Amino acid sequence: MADLKYYDVIQKPIITEKSMAAMGEKKYTFLVHTDATKSQVKEAVEKMFAGTKVKSVNTMNLDGKKKRRGMVVGKTAKTKKAIVQLTAESADIEIFEGL
Repeated sequence: MADLKYYDVIQKPIITEKSMAAMGEKKYTFLVHTDATKSQVKEAVEKMFAGTKVKSVNTMNLDGKKKRRGMVVGKTAKTKKAIVQLTAESADIEIFEGL
């Protein structure tokens, strides 16, 4: 397993209609490193975004999609998605504020 620092864990936020609707319940969705654990995701969110307190983390592994270009068949890379639930008294994550 790789030695991951907290700034390597979260790769980018996921902005979809479903994830935007979940923000009302203080649930935020991120694309995370495939080797990251739930505790590493929790630590990364609390360190990167000041004033946040994580209640729970749900993760899911996503397999790569099959892609075809002519006769050549390949797969895209595997990814991991994390849904982070913040506590009620926690501050909101500011990167989602203007959306």
